Amino acid sequence: MVEARPWERRHGGYLISGDFRVNPKLPYMVYPGQALTHGDVLSVQPVNLQDNEYLVLQECVTQRCDEAKIVRVWNTNGSIATAPQMHAGDRIMIPHENKYFIYLKRLPEVPFHPSCDACDTHFRSFALFSPPLTLIPNGLLSAHYQHELEKTDREPPQKVVSEKHEGATFVITFDGGSTVRIKRMRPDNDG
Repeated sequence: MVEARPWERRHGGYLISGDFRVNPKLPYMVYPGQALTHGDVLSVQPVNLQDNEYLVLQECVTQRCDEAKIVRVWNTNGSIATAPQMHAGDRIMIPHENKYFIYLKRLPEVPFHPSCDACDTHFRSFALFSPPLTLIPNGLLSAHYQHELEKTDREPPQKVVSEKHEGATFVITFDGGSTVRIKRMRPDNDG
């Protein structure tokens, strides 16, 4: 039997790992220590996101990663379904090996309008493809907030201010206090 690293454990037929890292050159980018591959399940649990914060999982589209694709976005209400691989709100089935990364982006706050029952208080639609670390809202709400979005587009994502392992879970806290718990579950062929 192979011993697991301190941030790994075996459970229910899966090797569960918290082997994630923060990029030292881009302190707002979180990425897996080992490439995510077909069959992996990524568990991402945002805690206490603010109303104007959006947690984003993107994957590289090109070898140089000068273009990325949104895999999933979360806001204060939970997961926004953006791809057919929707397993559960906090779990993503990885369809193929690739470079994946997570970041937290602040967008303009959308105030509640009591006179408008159909109005939303969060952006829910985004361009599927964009430069990496870029979240581009689209749809009617984004058209209404175009000027404000141009300002936030120039701002980098939120920096990670702390990181730690809690067993097989990687826990990060972003500037502003939002926390995210991340782990990778890989089918355990050795267990």
